Amino acid sequence: MTENPQKEEKKADTWVPEVVNCSEFLAGQEDGLVWLGHATFVLRTENTTLLFDPLLFDSAFLKRRHPLPCRPEELTNIDLLLLSHGHRDHLDEASIKLVAKQNPEVQVLTSLRMAPLLRGMASSLRVQEAGWWQQYSIDWESMGLEDPASPPLEIYYLPAAHWHRRGLTDLNKVLWGSFLIRTQDKLIYFGGDSAYAGHFEDIERQFGPIDICMLGIGAYKPAFMMQLSHTNPHEAAKAANVLRAGHMVPMHHGTFDLSDEPASEPIRILQDVAHGNMLRGELHVPKVGEVLPWTQWE
Repeated sequence: MTENPQKEEKKADTWVPEVVNCSEFLAGQEDGLVWLGHATFVLRTENTTLLFDPLLFDSAFLKRRHPLPCRPEELTNIDLLLLSHGHRDHLDEASIKLVAKQNPEVQVLTSLRMAPLLRGMASSLRVQEAGWWQQYSIDWESMGLEDPASPPLEIYYLPAAHWHRRGLTDLNKVLWGSFLIRTQDKLIYFGGDSAYAGHFEDIERQFGPIDICMLGIGAYKPAFMMQLSHTNPHEAAKAANVLRAGHMVPMHHGTFDLSDEPASEPIRILQDVAHGNMLRGELHVPKVGEVLPWTQWE
């Protein structure tokens, strides 16, 4: 292991994202997109609430650097739980158990060979697996949709350049990936964890310009360890450009100390890229818990 050349800079960098309470949004019905920190988002559209990669609690290895913008118990009325892959900072057992308990009808959309792992956490979960490029079949009737033949959104499981491991014997036994959500008039892409690779071009070729993308910008140093797992800010901006994204919302930074870069570096670099007109779309840097009015974005 090499010593971090930014060790002192990192130690002195105490930046954390600003946090605002989002309890009112969670209790309501308005459309919006809310970052809860790290890679956890709540997206509401057409009276459907989606929760991505919930990590709501500290663990022995993961300590939050800022508070959650709500009480975990307020994550109710979740219709769809989207789980990109099995790493512990994206698939957290305590969070899964709580979400399952509070949302007994929730439908889980995730990757191939994930169901046994999830049912070991919460046996009652309704789990649907998919491989890359597959569309999920969502049970809209159980959600009270009057016309299931005209669903409010479509969801696809798409590639990512990453890997899986939770124990000693399960290396790459469970698939990893990303999600595309097609609403009535927008395409929303959630990148999960991914290195920069050719799948971004493939996704744009298949679906055309993306309206909104949530892409990771943190946990990229040292590069020799991280570059095959995560995008750095320049690579994330390049991915957004390749996707022809109209809007970019960064994630996977500021919440946990996972790597060698100073806390504020990822967002500072990304903002420099955007200010230098090297980002095709509009950059949104939300506070944790801030409600983004994505349906109003052009």
